[in-house]
Amino acid sequence: MQAVQVKVLNDKVMQDEAFTLPTRATDGSAGIDLRACIDEPLTIKAGSTHLIGTGLAVYIQDPSYAGMILPRSGLGHKHGIVLGNLVGLIDADYQGELMVSIWNRSEEDFVLSPAERMAQYIVVPIARPEFEIVKDFSDESIRGAGGFGHSGRQ
Repeated sequence: MQAVQVKVLNDKVMQDEAFTLPTRATDGSAGIDLRACIDEPLTIKAGSTHLIGTGLAVYIQDPSYAGMILPRSGLGHKHGIVLGNLVGLIDADYQGELMVSIWNRSEEDFVLSPAERMAQYIVVPIARPEFEIVKDFSDESIRGAGGFGHSGRQ
């Protein structure tokens, strides 16, 4: 894979030392931290959502990859802060600002601070199969058409 291009859209990202370009917390981290590009602390009321900018745009370019925005597990578990759309899918040809839909699913208000890590971004390979219309499948699987609850607890 070639490099993912990153464009800084907000000067605050480069001028404020609290902000950093997207980085991994550790060498073993799969996700790259995304920070809230806001001017002042934002109170996210219990049960509400806010669309928060990152001040960054990315361009993957290669259609065999896509970006995904995922919640941070600590924020979700400890504070009920997750993504409003659960997972954000960023197509390879998207060049706009990375925006994060933050949902406070808890019963308490949450204060999001400027430059706070709010989500993570990963790049994943994408299979691009062709689809073949058939009358019947070539063989029958063990599961067959068994749906919800078919293979476990009801």
